[in-house]
Amino acid sequence: MKRFKLISYFLFAFIPLSLIACKSFEEEKSLKKHGPQPIVLTTFTVLADIARNISGDRLIVQSITKPGAEIHGYKPTPSDLVRASQADLILENGLGLELWAKNFLKSAENVPRVVLTNGMKPLLIEGDVYSGKPNPHAWMSPKRAIHYLDNISKAFIDLDPKGEKIYLENARRYKKEIIKLDLELKRALSQIPEKKRILVSCEGALSYLADDYGFMEAYLWPVNAESQVTPRRMEKLIKIVSTNNVPVVFCESTVSEKAQLEVARITKSTFGGKFFVDSLSDKDGPASTFLDLQRHNVKLILKGFSISEKTK
Repeated sequence: MKRFKLISYFLFAFIPLSLIACKSFEEEKSLKKHGPQPIVLTTFTVLADIARNISGDRLIVQSITKPGAEIHGYKPTPSDLVRASQADLILENGLGLELWAKNFLKSAENVPRVVLTNGMKPLLIEGDVYSGKPNPHAWMSPKRAIHYLDNISKAFIDLDPKGEKIYLENARRYKKEIIKLDLELKRALSQIPEKKRILVSCEGALSYLADDYGFMEAYLWPVNAESQVTPRRMEKLIKIVSTNNVPVVFCESTVSEKAQLEVARITKSTFGGKFFVDSLSDKDGPASTFLDLQRHNVKLILKGFSISEKTK
């Protein structure tokens, strides 16, 4: 009886070890098949999507922040710090967007970092405490997004020289899509009469889009890092909307629309919905890619102006 128990013990002890050994062998085999791919981290989801269009399958591209996150005041988690230290490359926007990144990236001092707006002449914020500082939302201009592609391509080639042809070809194809998008947005927004082209949002995140397509811009605060609706800012925006008979106002997906709804109520304008700017939507949402984000926003603009005109 004791002998039977002893044999049974060794049999049951051996089975899990065998399974673990098989699993380890399969994992090792899988790694050999696919190869250890370099890991690229971006500071937010929009950059990750743009980067994936260039990396293809050669690199693993991940965003530190998740869809829907407010990136200006993001607070990194301990797991974010670990991910950063283990990355092979970190891509950030720059222009003062990621205020948290300076201290965060101290944990990844040996990891190469590329600021994607380097070499770009930014638009400056006007008429606020931030006056004279660069507006960081340059990706909102399809024309300027091409600058991002060029910097990402160079960064990927420096990281993985053997993939140069792939990165350049992917970038070339993606540029064609963005150029097509630019023409598409230009045609769509040209339907709005010039005298009515005033974009009103919560954050001043549409400056580059407004500059590209001939719009004026007005907002409650310049950047979400200081998303405070002071009486002075509220009064100023209400005056702009009322004086210019602006028919529709908007907000952004990562902040509360409460103050903007009050602006709409006081001025009797329409609240047109939320733009996606600092973050993509989840995969089932209307802005799961950079291209979809741009198209979603323009659809909101067209719908908002159309609805407003019909109700008069």
